[in-house]
Amino acid sequence: MTSLYFDISQEQWPIVYDDKYNVSVFGLEKFHVFDAKKWRNIVQYLRNAQLITDERLVKPKEAQKSDLLVVHTKRYLKSLNWSARVAIIAEVPLVSLLPNFLVQYAYLKPMRLQTGGSVLCGKLALERGWAINVGGGFHHCSAQKGEGFCPYADITLLIRFLMMNNLIETAMIVDLDAHQGNGYEKDFLGVPEVYIMDIYNRNIFPKDKEAKKAIRRKVELGNLVEDMEYMLKLRLNLKAAFNEFKPDIVVYNAGTDILDTDPLGHMSISECGIIKRDEYVFEMCKGLRVPIVMLTSGGYLRRTARIIAESIINLHGKGLIYGSCKDSKW
Repeated sequence: MTSLYFDISQEQWPIVYDDKYNVSVFGLEKFHVFDAKKWRNIVQYLRNAQLITDERLVKPKEAQKSDLLVVHTKRYLKSLNWSARVAIIAEVPLVSLLPNFLVQYAYLKPMRLQTGGSVLCGKLALERGWAINVGGGFHHCSAQKGEGFCPYADITLLIRFLMMNNLIETAMIVDLDAHQGNGYEKDFLGVPEVYIMDIYNRNIFPKDKEAKKAIRRKVELGNLVEDMEYMLKLRLNLKAAFNEFKPDIVVYNAGTDILDTDPLGHMSISECGIIKRDEYVFEMCKGLRVPIVMLTSGGYLRRTARIIAESIINLHGKGLIYGSCKDSKW
């Protein structure tokens, strides 16, 4: 049993977050399209809405080398000791000029903490029916390679830890980020116990043909897709996926880079569309009594944090997530 797994109190909600999730590299994060304080802003919106308090949140533990080696190769982890390599993954060239101990502390440590949060969410979802990691969703990272802002394979680790500890036999990944989830797809290629449904913009990064072979239900969209087409395809394909496969858990990669005007997603989904998307996925899982883990993944506009928070508030308002263990009706 990993130290990343621990029990939480009945009063705590399975919403996992630590203020150390947020990246600060001496201001260099301002040179990146990603909002490095997105995770803090999500939680602040939830606090302001009086949905949660600090006492209700769950703080995860940082994934250690022994945890990461469950999936990652020693060679890959060693490569992160070179700032130039990390700069390529983070897509901030100036990071290559920093001493590696600073890169480890300011960037990789927060990412390891978010990875620990994703792993913990797997356990909590089985216990409560649902769990949300306010961070995580590093779907471009595989066992041997990080890219696209994703240094650790948290989705692969989440599932592997559950299987190693005999907590599940099967898992479904529902990836609704705008980008193809090529990292975990490489890791689970040829693994029948893991069913992958991926809906993404075919015209943008990573266009990974080899990784696509792992996708059991693939929905490739074009640029500027709007709400109606998106929701019709989501409803049709998610129902079909559950008809084809009976998972013990769903890992929902809920990227918000499908939002209109997102600089990297190039899709045109409205704020309401994202909220309805999340509602539908949770509604399906609850109806089938399948535990669900939600990871926040990509989303590159400043207003993304507010939309994610409003979606979580909506899930609570619709009775799809509950507070303390005593309130749970999953």
